[in-house]
Amino acid sequence: MNSIAECTVPEKILLAGFQLEEQGQSPFSAEALIVVAWQKYPRTFGLKGYDDQYPDSNKVLASIMGEKGLARRGWLNKMGQKLYSLSNDGRRAVRRLLQGEEAPETVKRERPMKLSKDQDKLMQGLFETSAYEKCREGRHQELTFADACRFWGITENQSGDVLDARLDHVRAALADIERIVGMSSANLSDGHNIGSDDVAQMCQIHTQLTQRFGRHLNLLRNRIMRP
Repeated sequence: MNSIAECTVPEKILLAGFQLEEQGQSPFSAEALIVVAWQKYPRTFGLKGYDDQYPDSNKVLASIMGEKGLARRGWLNKMGQKLYSLSNDGRRAVRRLLQGEEAPETVKRERPMKLSKDQDKLMQGLFETSAYEKCREGRHQELTFADACRFWGITENQSGDVLDARLDHVRAALADIERIVGMSSANLSDGHNIGSDDVAQMCQIHTQLTQRFGRHLNLLRNRIMRP
């Protein structure tokens, strides 16, 4: 592919989604994607006869949804009602497009890395927590200490040593997984493919929770230590 101008319609939408994420919008709404795609490529996504004035939302939505849409193709992850984010495959496709390489089908796929059973189980569990769900949807202010406890797998009945050991285990395990995945990816036993960005997000959530609920953790430790 010689230039971005030669990109297909789905590829142009993917590049628009990449621009939104680069601007800090992740997940991004379908509406935001429509506007940015039109701003970047008005001749492709402009309303017929009014290219420079209005976007044709149907052109973008038709390429997102459906059997051959970006979501079904695996380039976009559906994060909620009309909310999307780039998948690992989507980001790889963007890198190839920006580097001017040939179509994705001609590029050798990176071989997924192998996680241990415990690492696999940990990641699957973290993806199912309410803390991950709230952070993924941008609802950070709604996080509670109960969310944090479920993320770490702790209870109020554990001793201070056990509590700290569990927090250290989660932190160390995520660091190990991040090193293993590196610039590649890993397949979980439930069929999900994760990349370094997924692991980095879990590390960020762990850090955010420890900072936000440090006082709660100290109170819990002190209460448990009392005779």
